[in-house]
Amino acid sequence: MSIHPLLDKKHFARRRKRLLAQLGPEGIAIVPAATERVRNRDTHYPFRQDSDFRYLTGFDEPDAVLVLAPGHEEGPFILFVHPRDPERERWDGRRSGVEGARKLYGADQAYAIDELDERLPALLAGREPFYAPLDDSHFAQRLLGWLAKVRRQQRAGVKAPAGWLDLAPLVHEMRLFKDEDEAQVLREACQITALAHRRVMQAVRPGLPEYALEAELLYTFRGHGGEPAFPSIVAGGANACILHYTKNRDLLRQGELVLVDAGCEWGGYCGDITRTLPVGGRFSPAARELYAVVLAAQQAAIEAVRPGASWEAPHQAAVRVLTEGLVALGLLKGKVERLLEKEAYKRFYMHRTGHWLGMDVHDVGAYKVDGAWRPLEPGMALTVEPGLYIDDGKDVPKAFRNMGIRIEDDVLVTREGCEVLTVEAPKSIEALEEIVPHV
Repeated sequence: MSIHPLLDKKHFARRRKRLLAQLGPEGIAIVPAATERVRNRDTHYPFRQDSDFRYLTGFDEPDAVLVLAPGHEEGPFILFVHPRDPERERWDGRRSGVEGARKLYGADQAYAIDELDERLPALLAGREPFYAPLDDSHFAQRLLGWLAKVRRQQRAGVKAPAGWLDLAPLVHEMRLFKDEDEAQVLREACQITALAHRRVMQAVRPGLPEYALEAELLYTFRGHGGEPAFPSIVAGGANACILHYTKNRDLLRQGELVLVDAGCEWGGYCGDITRTLPVGGRFSPAARELYAVVLAAQQAAIEAVRPGASWEAPHQAAVRVLTEGLVALGLLKGKVERLLEKEAYKRFYMHRTGHWLGMDVHDVGAYKVDGAWRPLEPGMALTVEPGLYIDDGKDVPKAFRNMGIRIEDDVLVTREGCEVLTVEAPKSIEALEEIVPHV
């Protein structure tokens, strides 16, 4: 996945400058790139760069290592990369190489990756604090080896770091806030995602296999230079009650619903939309009633997204409307306040109303600060996605059984309130019944 033209060398340099300031004058950070993964025998999965590494460098090749060393005599931005190799490049594609790491990506110094074990101990000597990922056990073994080499020099007066701190909180807090250029790239990813969903809406017909709609999504993503941000969910009928259904093999049936949850990764950022569509072009009376409840809950949640509001506010707004709707439809019985207190809605709505969105579809960033839900701030991006998933229990009216509905949009917090980035994907009952073919 290539980086968007808006995000040039200067953009990545500004990010590194902010992180360097947090490391302190004697600190150091080491960040590994993603590695290629074998799918089967000599076939690899498509390469996807580690998001933190990409965020700080824009470098999109495997097995590289980034070192940020404030005050280093050759400059603080050091990259270790695969060197140019005409023979390998004939088979696997062009590499930037050591010179390209400097010229194309602005590295102050670059070395062949084979020099990493030799040079890292010297770079670590005298550095404190030391930041690196905590979630990569293989890379941790290499870090321990480099630290051991430095510690063996302590009698010669070389200071060794005591250990390393997790880099993730520093980088992830930065990634949580999108600047204007990032917001534009995210906006474009959401627009392509919306186009893909519109294409699916126009393709829905009884008798189609679910994977036929998945193919329509992929056609649009690829046609715009993107790729799926996650395995697409195309869930017809009762399959929509499986939250992460990705089998996508069953046939669509007249009069049922199909839930489509899919997003495009474009320019390094992800869209994420869910729409629930009537197969045959008309909602049944029960589906219409249930859909209206979910749509009202989503609208209430979106209205709660504004600067200063708690992260929890959209969720609380959604569950109140959902609970009121479930009572009105006879799916829950009792007083709304008591049902909310008991979280009775969790039988039919078992997930939260959203997640951070950005370079990863479930993006990074803390949801709580000092034990409290954090306030929303301009530059944060999130999904708003309430749903209802009705089981086939004997106490459930037959018309609602095995029916799953989710409606999801992507939202950017602004100074004035919020911007819905996915408005080009229709979601009203009237709009859906107009665009989905009538059969």
